[in-house]
Amino acid sequence: MTTTHRIRTAGPRARTLALGLALTTLTALTACGTAPTPPGTDRAESAGARPHGHVEGAEETGEAQSRLVLADGGSGAVHVLDLVTGEVTATGRAPGVRAMTGDGRYAYLSTPKGLTVVDSGGWTVDHGDHVHHYRATPRALDPVPVRPPHRIHTDATVTAVTGADGTTRLLARPAPTSAAPGGERALRLGTAAPVVPYQGRLLVPGTGPGRDTVEVRDRTVKTVTVLDERCRAPRAATVTRRGAVLGCADGALIVSGEDGDLTAHRVPYGRPVAPGERATRFDHRPGATTLTARSGEDAVWVLDVTARRWTLIRTGPVAAVNTAGEGTPVLALGTDGVLRAYDPATGRRTASRALLKDPSGAGATAVVAVDSGRAYVNDPGGDRVHEIDFGDGLRVARVLRLGFSPTHLVETGR
Repeated sequence: MTTTHRIRTAGPRARTLALGLALTTLTALTACGTAPTPPGTDRAESAGARPHGHVEGAEETGEAQSRLVLADGGSGAVHVLDLVTGEVTATGRAPGVRAMTGDGRYAYLSTPKGLTVVDSGGWTVDHGDHVHHYRATPRALDPVPVRPPHRIHTDATVTAVTGADGTTRLLARPAPTSAAPGGERALRLGTAAPVVPYQGRLLVPGTGPGRDTVEVRDRTVKTVTVLDERCRAPRAATVTRRGAVLGCADGALIVSGEDGDLTAHRVPYGRPVAPGERATRFDHRPGATTLTARSGEDAVWVLDVTARRWTLIRTGPVAAVNTAGEGTPVLALGTDGVLRAYDPATGRRTASRALLKDPSGAGATAVVAVDSGRAYVNDPGGDRVHEIDFGDGLRVARVLRLGFSPTHLVETGR
């Protein structure tokens, strides 16, 4: 059962919420061409019965339905905060939650007993020349019994969950706790390297005698080809508009192409990099081609996928990092609780803002989530989230007071 209440907010933007909602019309489904059916669409619909883009049980809206999924690491309580209405919906508990990731709609909470999945109820389907925005009631889904830690990567049809035992399970979307078409598929590779769905294929790194080859498999897990370039010690992985990116021991491997015809390009660090300073996780705005990653304890990497270039920024001790993409600053949250902005090209610091009063525990759970205009920084010690306008000198646009500790945070809806 879910419960909903409205949060208290502080800041100028909060005073305009009611007016903005009154002026925003939640439109009927937008008429559009014959683009592919988006994930979640009822495929039994006929053109005469339901408009293109219809999703059963959801309402199409005229604007993105941005939401934050928040988990309290102490109590295990999970909530969804609607950033448009200010409502908070409780969706149950994930006892012992250790980490959380998201894919734009679903949040995946890693617990000792497996993977808890929460449907945030806000998402966007991108058709290239137009988009559909949807809202529905947040809810918890059935758990996935995969041993932690978990590496999770998704595309429009498949969620790949890699567990500690080296097994990757392929689950169907839009409900990523159900079996993939034809039954649940599993890859038992004996390595925890991330499996990445991309362009109708699966990128499977960490294979071969040296554990450094990248296989391309179809959705039945049959090997189609092996990429020419190698990726030793694969750890980080993500997908951008310009291709999938794998983090390797000597840099990155960018995989791109269409219709299953994929090619790979190496982007080396360009300098000797110790194992502890390699990129092991990419953070970025979904789809954007500028990626960030922590480099050891006191620096961050910036990877420009378009230019195929790494930049190292010496930030001092850093707890979390992110960026909204080209033309926007790199946002680094220090272990001192100060958020700092850096020019991604020069590494010059351009702004700073003290945020967290009790940063002592920030290193393990700190999050900087970004969309095209705002950043969200969780403040577990203050039971709140800070909404930051990173285009205006890191101005605090809103303080979202919660009444519980937001130990973990992901943004959805865009």
